[in-house]
Amino acid sequence: MTAGTDAHERAVLDKAAHENFPVAPFFLPRAWRDDLMAVYGYARFVDDIGDGDLPHPARDAELLGLDREQGQDRPAMLDAFEADLRRVFDHGGTGPRHPLLLRLRPTVRRCALTPEPFLGLIEANRQDQRVRRYDTYQELLGYCELSANPVGRLVLAITGTDSPERIRRSDAVCTALQIVEHLQDVAEDLARDRVYLPAEDLRRFHVTEADLARPTAGASVRALVAYEAERARHLLNEGTPLVGSVHGRLRLLLAGFVGGGRAALRAVAAAGHDVLPGPPKPTKLSLLREVGATLRREG
Repeated sequence: MTAGTDAHERAVLDKAAHENFPVAPFFLPRAWRDDLMAVYGYARFVDDIGDGDLPHPARDAELLGLDREQGQDRPAMLDAFEADLRRVFDHGGTGPRHPLLLRLRPTVRRCALTPEPFLGLIEANRQDQRVRRYDTYQELLGYCELSANPVGRLVLAITGTDSPERIRRSDAVCTALQIVEHLQDVAEDLARDRVYLPAEDLRRFHVTEADLARPTAGASVRALVAYEAERARHLLNEGTPLVGSVHGRLRLLLAGFVGGGRAALRAVAAAGHDVLPGPPKPTKLSLLREVGATLRREG
């Protein structure tokens, strides 16, 4: 891999430091860290395609066999990336072209991963190109099934701990984390012409999209955000027994996911549920406290 390609890959992987939860912390075995970062790089890159946030779109288009100008064509990029992903699973072929997929291939083989979770993440971003509003909470949950839940399932598969019950708990945690992120990013999403607050809830709280575009939130918007935050908290509670079902360093990692979600919810509450000026972010101390509380609760 050339120095330029390595820097190109690093631009995506460096975003891990800005997530609400630790992606691949130092205390994990090196093999797990490598595998988790490979999966993170894949998921982050797919999201960057869907959001139009690729650091070097022309270069990525070339790597995927497209013209440089197609780096701004999100559907074309998602299609090309899916085609390259399928090369990861084609053991008799030439292998993938993109460096993030080259990084992913050893993980797929070592952990016997299947294509479905990876394809779900691509489909979620295709849906983002077509669907910009969700009428009901159930519709939003269906989106989270594609956009968030595959990541937790991949973590369980990488660590060899997946089971039907753990997957169910993991799905609850991942959906909660996705909802929390949507709450933090209401203003940013609206600027992209996307609203992940269910329309039925906007109507219930008498909130309009014009209200969401204001510099600060009024009482109705704050009440709506508090309502959705409570839903996320309920999902976190439903998924938290996942932490107690595993042992060792994996238990600490999963507590980090749950604690990150709880710390983010605390940050939203501390902002008075006014998320419009910018994403309320938890401090590292708050994160550590929530991780500790989660471990004690599931001890």
